[in-house]
Amino acid sequence: MCSTVAVCGPVSVHPRVYVNRHRRVYACPDLPSYRSRCRLETEDGGRRGPCEGAPPGADVDGCGARRRGPGGGAGVRVRPAPRPDPGTDRESAPARVPGGAGGPVAGGRGGAPRPLRGAAARRGGRVRPSRRDVLRWGAAAGLVTAAPVLGYGGWLYAEAGRTNVGSLSFRNRLRIPPLLPPERTPEGKVFRLRVGAGDSEFFQGKSTATWGYNGAYLGPTLRARRGDRVTVEVFNGLGETTTTHWHGMRLPAVMDGGPHQPIRPRAAWRPVWTIDQPAATLWYHPHLHGRTAEHVYRGLAGLFVVDDGEDPGLPSEYGVDDVPIVLQDKNFHEDGSLDSSGIRFAGLSVTGLLGDEILVNGTRDPFLEVTRTRVRLRILNASNARVYDAGFTDGRTFALVGTDAGLLAAPVPLRRIMLSPGERAEIVVPFAAGERAVLRSRPPRLGANRVYERLAGGDDTFDLLQIRAAPRLAESPPVPARLADVPPVPAGPGTRTRSFVMADFTLNGRTMDHHRIDEVVEAGAVEIWEVTNAGGFPGNGLPHSFHVHEVGYRVLDVNGERPPPHLRGRKDTVFVPPRTTVRLAMRFGPHSDPVHPYMYHCHLLAHEDAGMMGQFLVVSPEDRHKVRGRPIGHH
Repeated sequence: MCSTVAVCGPVSVHPRVYVNRHRRVYACPDLPSYRSRCRLETEDGGRRGPCEGAPPGADVDGCGARRRGPGGGAGVRVRPAPRPDPGTDRESAPARVPGGAGGPVAGGRGGAPRPLRGAAARRGGRVRPSRRDVLRWGAAAGLVTAAPVLGYGGWLYAEAGRTNVGSLSFRNRLRIPPLLPPERTPEGKVFRLRVGAGDSEFFQGKSTATWGYNGAYLGPTLRARRGDRVTVEVFNGLGETTTTHWHGMRLPAVMDGGPHQPIRPRAAWRPVWTIDQPAATLWYHPHLHGRTAEHVYRGLAGLFVVDDGEDPGLPSEYGVDDVPIVLQDKNFHEDGSLDSSGIRFAGLSVTGLLGDEILVNGTRDPFLEVTRTRVRLRILNASNARVYDAGFTDGRTFALVGTDAGLLAAPVPLRRIMLSPGERAEIVVPFAAGERAVLRSRPPRLGANRVYERLAGGDDTFDLLQIRAAPRLAESPPVPARLADVPPVPAGPGTRTRSFVMADFTLNGRTMDHHRIDEVVEAGAVEIWEVTNAGGFPGNGLPHSFHVHEVGYRVLDVNGERPPPHLRGRKDTVFVPPRTTVRLAMRFGPHSDPVHPYMYHCHLLAHEDAGMMGQFLVVSPEDRHKVRGRPIGHH
């Protein structure tokens, strides 16, 4: 959004607030990558752009900024949009979803749930003003840090929590992304993806402009086996550049699909590699720096399932008892169009853009009918910023059988699983004939202070999916006691350790620079990466996550203690709350490339786009002398 900036000014939380011509307030970090795209007002109130020449106190072209008059002193005051009368509905749109028993609810005084009325209830739980309005106004008034004690800030704090519980009817059958059949050639399997724009219907009778792979929204599931030679032809049918990254895939850096492999409009990219990793649920999505959040939000994401031929006896019939679950949250305008306000950096919501509507596989208000007594759910958090803490409302136990980078050695019984953006979990859920179960995300523990926790979705409760068991179910075999051979990463006392400190929107005090290599790693090496979220923001800091391209890792410990069960398997993305240190043991692959880097970054997409990302090379000793320049990180 900084490219449409009309006015800038200081606030108490962020160095600058930007207000565009539509009177929407955005916060951007005071980073070079953003300053270069923003037209700043001078500190004495001088105007540029659409406000140039305006008299003191004027509101020109809706820019929402005022300049102090004579004697008013220097500086810029950013005027928030007016607070609505709480007793007045701001809109009278036709009903979208009928409310359930008791009606939809939202955060009320002190955060307690309260029923919604009028147009707010008719929107299926989205109260007006919405969270994003609240965050804009509150931050523009400079009250976020004082939210618990100031009147307006207290209202901001109370209005942050959201829920859709009681507002869903679970009336739409869950869409299952189709399996994309490959073309079989002498060179191997060839998959063809076309990135394009389309129209989707999330609300009856309303069209939403979206993006997708081989369709209007999301993409098909790609499936291949260990040892397969794979080519994926990605054609960009959009009017702008994008990329396609294979998240979790171990492959040469030049095939990784990161920021250095752009696909221009009307051009194609053909990465080729041999799959060499254990069975896992991976995914693909754009990775264009500065635009990743927007491209994913518009719908560009899909699953890539890897099999390894070592079948442990888990449910495996795709779409029947082996079901993909792609979780996303969105905001919509009344006409059904996507509301992407502030998506490039929704810093006022602490972690990024948070939606009031939940989509599962692109389906709103979904149900899934099952016909087996055990069903495997491959859950992907494909949201931009939302963290889910998912479990069933009846408290049933399920078996965690796999995480990001592969199956566990043995199933782990759980009642809840927390997933930050980019993380995956494979669970096997038992069912009895005729029953119904609701998968619900309860408030996740994000580790931030009370204000930031709430503004980051830490008080949100969302029903995700209703599962309906058929009157008669086919009997499934029990979950195997042993699933896979998962040897430990041999990280002994002499293993090389690299340290990474996450603070504000930086890694080791730096932001992303395409021309800088931060780390150089020896091909095949075993290393320990120690990642610390040091905070740095007002209060105790922001939550982050940490994803490393090319490699899977094992979490050795969290703040010196054994990791919880859901972090003991093979991972490639891990949530890192403030004041937390995680140690990750990893073995790098054999693909030596002294030119093309891999990425490591926060997978909260607004943070990533803001520059919270670094680059590393994997090189053999023979190629070390070919590295261009001198990396400034460990080497």
